[in-house]
Amino acid sequence: MSTPLFTTLSKRIRLLMLGAAMLPMLAQASAVEQFKSFVANTKSAKGDFVQQQVKMVDGNPKITKTFSGTFVFARPGKFVWTYLKPYEQILQADGEKLYIYDKDLNQVTIKELSNALGSSPAAILFGSAGASDLEKNFTLRDAASKQGLEWLEASSKAKDSQFDRIGIGMKDGVPYALELRDNFGQVSLVTLKTLEKNPAIKPDQFKFVVPAGADVFRQ
Repeated sequence: MSTPLFTTLSKRIRLLMLGAAMLPMLAQASAVEQFKSFVANTKSAKGDFVQQQVKMVDGNPKITKTFSGTFVFARPGKFVWTYLKPYEQILQADGEKLYIYDKDLNQVTIKELSNALGSSPAAILFGSAGASDLEKNFTLRDAASKQGLEWLEASSKAKDSQFDRIGIGMKDGVPYALELRDNFGQVSLVTLKTLEKNPAIKPDQFKFVVPAGADVFRQ
């Protein structure tokens, strides 16, 4: 006859064995599976980014421009993407409108969010309300692993997309990198750093206030 202590220990051992058995499954999750899980379970996030523009020179890739800044988002369709270097620019969406603020020019451009996001990288990262919404707008497929990341390729189902392909590099269930190829063959690489999932978001976090004296253009 088993004692209560022996029964409890046996249950704990079985749970530990089950957890150990699931770890390889999590580690082997494909990039598409990881990204779908990220979209489904990450309602908000914040972090830093580095964006590099790449141009082919004599058949070799060369970095021509580098930008850096911060980002914060809340699904669906709310985000602040702030360029800090080499100049300051803010792309901010409140779920209905997209505001583009150029600090040097003191100029604000306002666009309808649905028209501005379309099939852009912002749409795939921030615009989708969930995995089903994501698959409604994008076709996802696993790609080859590289640079220590599991990669997937996303292609828009919209015919007027300005991007030929969007690559997303995943690790441990989190997007670490984006590779953006537009219809003109230009490539941008975006590295996401210190990404924090589901942080507390202030109610007015995404409310844009037009700076004093700024010129405003509506599109």
